[in-house]
Amino acid sequence: MTLLQHLQVIPDPRLERTRRHELQSILAIALCATIAGADNWVEVAEFGELHHDWFIRFIPLPSGIASHDTFARVFRLTVAGPSGGPGIRHSGD
Repeated sequence: MTLLQHLQVIPDPRLERTRRHELQSILAIALCATIAGADNWVEVAEFGELHHDWFIRFIPLPSGIASHDTFARVFRLTVAGPSGGPGIRHSGD
């Protein structure tokens, strides 16, 4: 399984009509940026912009790279869940 296939199993907590960027794209960029040393959402978004040409070879980016606000909002919803309860469940849970 590829990284994107693994990320596709994570449910997207956002409303369908508010989705400009695919969840797995946001997660993949954030993961790569974090591995590369990004410490905050501004740095994650900047990393995505700097490496846009590389990312479009592997992940769908029809709306480009998400803003730092979008990264923060998506992770807040994904980790906490839309109701503030648990979002991402780990295999040991």
